Amino acid sequence: MIYLDNHATTACDPKVVEVMLPYYSEHFGNPSSTIHSEGRKVADAIDMARKQVALLIGAKPKEIVFTSGATESNNIAIQGLVRSSDGTRRKIVATPIEHKAILNQCKAMEKLGYKIVLLPVDRAGEVDLCEAEKIIDKETLVVSIQAASNEIGTIQPIRKLAVIAHAVGAYFHTDAAQAVGKILVDVHEWDIDLLSISAHKLYGPKGVGALFVRDGAYSMPISPLVYGGEQEYNLRSGTLNSPGIVGIGKACELCTQELENEMKRLSSMRDYFENQLFEHEQLEIQRNGSIANRLPHNSSLTFKGIDAEALIVNMPELAISTSSACTSGALEPSIVLQAIGLSRDDAYSTIRIGFGRFNTDDEIKIVADILVRSIQKLRSV
Repeated sequence: MIYLDNHATTACDPKVVEVMLPYYSEHFGNPSSTIHSEGRKVADAIDMARKQVALLIGAKPKEIVFTSGATESNNIAIQGLVRSSDGTRRKIVATPIEHKAILNQCKAMEKLGYKIVLLPVDRAGEVDLCEAEKIIDKETLVVSIQAASNEIGTIQPIRKLAVIAHAVGAYFHTDAAQAVGKILVDVHEWDIDLLSISAHKLYGPKGVGALFVRDGAYSMPISPLVYGGEQEYNLRSGTLNSPGIVGIGKACELCTQELENEMKRLSSMRDYFENQLFEHEQLEIQRNGSIANRLPHNSSLTFKGIDAEALIVNMPELAISTSSACTSGALEPSIVLQAIGLSRDDAYSTIRIGFGRFNTDDEIKIVADILVRSIQKLRSV
């Protein structure tokens, strides 16, 4: 099978697995037990991982808080601000194309009396900055906007949006699970307050992530969601997942080293693949999202009149998806695709392809040929 679902998750890089393995049975000490050498050894590895994650996003090591993944990071960011707020600011701003880890939180916060406002996006999935200036006001506590879409790949103007939020005293958070390790991310150049990361989106292990907190957890008014042994600056209690943290550190180090080359290689691979398909006019293809400003590995394609799930079933050699893995199996079509103006029928006719580090140029021609044959077969039926 050729794996092309790298938005949903990526394979753990063998170099990452290699550095993780000793921390399961050889260096297994608790990093909080620094009174003995075994605990200190693991604590030093955690410190190194913190530096590796920080370097990738232009942060300081003290600004990195380890979590179980971007979903937890998103929850700490938004609910942590809500819990520590004095209640004078009662508005939370997001977009209709956010991950469910944001949208479902917004629903929960609405039940607590917060006003939730979703900024409109255009056909490419980009936020309307003029509307943002109107909507983000002095009632706003936090603005949370995904750095890059997990479905259509559109990259948002994060710095411009952060400037708008800060002008009225609101905090700015971005779910950057799809962006970190795929495009250049600099938290201080973007001027953001909070940023979420998942290791498994950048060739690291599942079950570990990080939250960037500007100037460190003690400098931001964020209350913890879980109380315990006060690990991670008292923001995320619980014994640290040492092997996982070592893994995310190594994964970030590899991304720092390979990012520019990987961006060029994957965007070239993606463009070649799409050009192969667009040579066949009878396929009736439509590209979704921003063409000029999207993730280098992303391709969201609508095939008019073709049921996307039937198409995928007819291509057992390929691992691709129709939408976010977190909405897989839902009866309703993608909310992201509907938010950018696709009809329900077109949303049901859309597939998402995500190229990755371990895909080869030889595979791409094979994928294009399989896709063309499968669509022609379904059209004949």
